[in-house]
Amino acid sequence: MTRYSIPKATLGRLPLYIQYLKDLPDEKGANISATKIARDLMLGEVQVRKDLAMLSGCGKPKVGYNKLKLIYDLERHLGYEGFTNAVLVGAGKLGRALLDYDGFEEFGIKIAAGFDCDENLFRNDEKQKSILPINDIERYCAENSVKLGIITVGKHSAQSVCDTLVACGVKAIWNFAPCALSVPETVLLKQENLALSLAHLNSQTKTKK
Repeated sequence: MTRYSIPKATLGRLPLYIQYLKDLPDEKGANISATKIARDLMLGEVQVRKDLAMLSGCGKPKVGYNKLKLIYDLERHLGYEGFTNAVLVGAGKLGRALLDYDGFEEFGIKIAAGFDCDENLFRNDEKQKSILPINDIERYCAENSVKLGIITVGKHSAQSVCDTLVACGVKAIWNFAPCALSVPETVLLKQENLALSLAHLNSQTKTKK
């Protein structure tokens, strides 16, 4: 089964499974059951069993899954065999925070460089990831086989940046701009609304008394 035939909801849960398995103490043993995974992650057991059966054939009745083999199978479906290069456009505070965060590399993604139109933000040294002129992005993407794009610009320029990334051959876009973007059917789009997420948390706190 290819990653493209796996439901998006299942793919979305893979990083959660992988991080959970990697955080398990070694003394917990070499194997783990779908029941325990579901309980610890507060997911439905039927859904977890379905996800793991779809992605890994290492599960055995009354034994469970070998943790190392399961991690390997899940990472393989997310393309962890090598790093996937990403670029970020919009080097403001949020953009620089994402650019300088190394945790993405644990999941096979490397934000290789940032781009902006403000020359006061440019940097190109060995200690930090480069922030380059936006005019260089097409050449950079071609030379570094960039497949992922991250948008952290304002809403008025987000669609233009999105169009540029698509023209550069990017296959998936993570958008932090507070607006809806239009992309071709061949390009994946993930909309991140930080304000909405915070508002959701706030509403939940009011229901818990």
